[in-house]
Amino acid sequence: MSTDEYRLPRHAVPIRYDLVLEPDLGSATFDGTVAIELSVSTSTPRLRLNAMELDIGAMVLEQNGETIEISSYACDPESETLEIELAGPLAVGSACLSITFSGILNDQLRGFYRSTYTDTEGTEKTIATTQFESTSARYAFPCFDEPELKAVFGVTLVVDQHLTAISCGPEIERRARPDDKVEVVFADTMPMSTYIVAFIVGELEVTEPIEVRGVPVRLVHVPGKAALTGFGLEVAQFAIGWLEDYFDIPIPVDKLDLVAVPDFASGAMENHGCLTFRESLLLADPDGATTSELVRVADVVAHEIAHMWFGNLVTMSWWEGIWLKEAFATFMENATVAAFRPEWNRWDQFARDRGVAFEVDSLASTRPIEFAVHSPADAEAMFDVLTYEKGAAVVRMLEQHLGPEVFRDGVRHYLRKFEGANTNTTDLWDALEESSGQPVRSTMDSWIFQGGHPMIDVQPTDTGIEISQSVFRYEGAADGTWAVPVLMRADLDGSIVDKSVLLTEPTTTVDLGGRPRWVVANAGANGFYRVSYEPSLAAELIEQAEEVMSVAERVSFVDDMVAAVTACRTEPIRLLELIEQFMFETDLSVWRSMAIGLDLLDRLVDSAKDTGAKARFAERVGRVVGPALDVLGVEPAAGEDGATAELRGLLLRLAGTVAQDARAHSVSRALVQSGVAGADPELHAAAVAVVASNGTDQDFEAFVAEYEGAATPQIQQRYLMALARFPEAGQVQRTMEMCRERVRSQNAPFLLAHCLAHKQHGAMAWQFISQHWDELTARFPSNSVPRMLGGIVHLNDPAVADDVAAFVGEHPIPEGGATIDQHLERMRVQVRLCAEASAGFAAALTAV
Repeated sequence: MSTDEYRLPRHAVPIRYDLVLEPDLGSATFDGTVAIELSVSTSTPRLRLNAMELDIGAMVLEQNGETIEISSYACDPESETLEIELAGPLAVGSACLSITFSGILNDQLRGFYRSTYTDTEGTEKTIATTQFESTSARYAFPCFDEPELKAVFGVTLVVDQHLTAISCGPEIERRARPDDKVEVVFADTMPMSTYIVAFIVGELEVTEPIEVRGVPVRLVHVPGKAALTGFGLEVAQFAIGWLEDYFDIPIPVDKLDLVAVPDFASGAMENHGCLTFRESLLLADPDGATTSELVRVADVVAHEIAHMWFGNLVTMSWWEGIWLKEAFATFMENATVAAFRPEWNRWDQFARDRGVAFEVDSLASTRPIEFAVHSPADAEAMFDVLTYEKGAAVVRMLEQHLGPEVFRDGVRHYLRKFEGANTNTTDLWDALEESSGQPVRSTMDSWIFQGGHPMIDVQPTDTGIEISQSVFRYEGAADGTWAVPVLMRADLDGSIVDKSVLLTEPTTTVDLGGRPRWVVANAGANGFYRVSYEPSLAAELIEQAEEVMSVAERVSFVDDMVAAVTACRTEPIRLLELIEQFMFETDLSVWRSMAIGLDLLDRLVDSAKDTGAKARFAERVGRVVGPALDVLGVEPAAGEDGATAELRGLLLRLAGTVAQDARAHSVSRALVQSGVAGADPELHAAAVAVVASNGTDQDFEAFVAEYEGAATPQIQQRYLMALARFPEAGQVQRTMEMCRERVRSQNAPFLLAHCLAHKQHGAMAWQFISQHWDELTARFPSNSVPRMLGGIVHLNDPAVADDVAAFVGEHPIPEGGATIDQHLERMRVQVRLCAEASAGFAAALTAV
């Protein structure tokens, strides 16, 4: 179908919806009526709106006090529309279309769906909740389901009196009915898009409201979890105030509810005034969670609140511009959390987090940040790391290029200029140009409308350096140039020189006033590009790394080396030698990058099937990790910061898994046997991973019990994902069998992805998935299937890879889009890397 067949005509558009819904939790059904006030700009004999999987009942169309006869109507499931034919033309002016309908509270975690939990007495309870982004409001009520077609929503929910009912606006009235139900009426919303409408009904608990800048804030959760609400509320309070100050616009909601939903396909959703979350991304015990788990909660809460401005107040016109809201919300989450907990060094962590975007963007199958969207499946495919992480990285690069204050002023100008409206990418660039006086549009177009990223090659000259750009790819070559803001710092005979250039040509020379001793060509590590240094420059940087490079710069330096190994541009032994030279590193973020490098090398040496090389590799890793762990000790010190505790946990995991250190095994087993209560969260999380990696069947049973009886969502996830680490084939098989019905459908795809990543049993995991494909894809939310298949990127057997490619070719995944192609290509890159580098790495390890 063409885009026009999916898009709605504009001759009649909505102004207001009055929506009444009555969910029946027992039968998992709902009934509803909607009255849509229309503005008719062109006389028309037909109306077209969206509806999907709804039974349409009575329909009335009125204009100027008269009823307009409807001659026929029909739903088209292919275009997801409701087509209404009129006996005569609808005149220009206003009109009202009223429709009764009914539907199923589905189990696919989209539209109006059911979520369940078990109460303290063992009784299963049902919640009716919503997830409409990107095009699923049409599953809940007939509507004009496009972001540009904003309207006011007046919502009424008819529910049993003992149930909690929540929607976007504040509750303004409760009307008792003779059937012992109550009509809960909510205040009108601002004009807004259908995808941010929400309603939730169930036996839920609500915290007392906290006034933040005049806005009442509450957290909603299933009964019994009130003790886990404090941290999420603390983040929300801070984020509202900080973002209001940054945008210089009050948060555009009358109230803000944060709702923890037991079953939720995505991470969270920015419904207007009614944010919904996975429980693990909202409910937390700060004393029992790791710093990473708390950072993730803070990130997601800040991200969704940032959407109240970027996305809800100012909205993209169509789905190809989704990055306008998601990239900015990701950028703002990092900025907010950096201010919320400065000791977390959030921007240093982001230098590593964006690595997932670098990986995808190094493939021939990458895509531009913004590309044409035609169908609902195309829209769903936009929700990937290129939209979020690469988009945020590019925004961060622009902010640093323009200067934070100039950039902020431009964002404020954009939001004020387009408040309540819909925009395109060029509107943002133009607003930033108006505020900065810089050529923002021409600079950013090369990043937004072109896939991939550059490698900046640095060569010394007698007067400075020569820098050149080329497309970085894991495999093959490509043409392309970017407008690259290159910030650099150089040492000229002990004098530090700072320089910035906008590299728009393939090559340019930079006069630094002499031949540099060393150069950091991505100063601050905010540029979204790789760097390759001439050997003498690289050697100087490695020799003086902690003295001359910031944390983020060292993170990028290690990441660039990992990428070079993956692309077969550098021998793997060189990466190991770099990590050995960095063995006295003390920063957590740098160690995270080193850990990724060690995991890559561990897979390489494992694929070589050389036990001598494997033992030698473990020994060398132990000589790096062991001393670092000795310095910190295996017990927390009084008054230490969170980063130190987190680094200790990371080192324990590396020692127990990659280095196969006996002491780490013993310490980890003792920590797990001691239990969660009172344990240091970082050490406990690491110990769970170590024990699982070497676990017995008895350990497996214990981990399943811990997962099913966990007191917090974070501990539950900790034990669940550890099940995919167990070493025996039978254990991995049992883990996968649990995904058929025992593990929630929101989590099972991710657990299977972890099984696919198992070094010894990934091929077996693929056989399980392919054999149970129809069953699994019917059970799982459709947008989670591409995420499940993300695990194939770790497969390295050519025959298995061929089987995967053939199977996926015969079983199209509508919502996979380019993501599936990227997974397949990344798998081929892994196969090639192991074929070309494993034996050489093993030989280098065992060479005398």
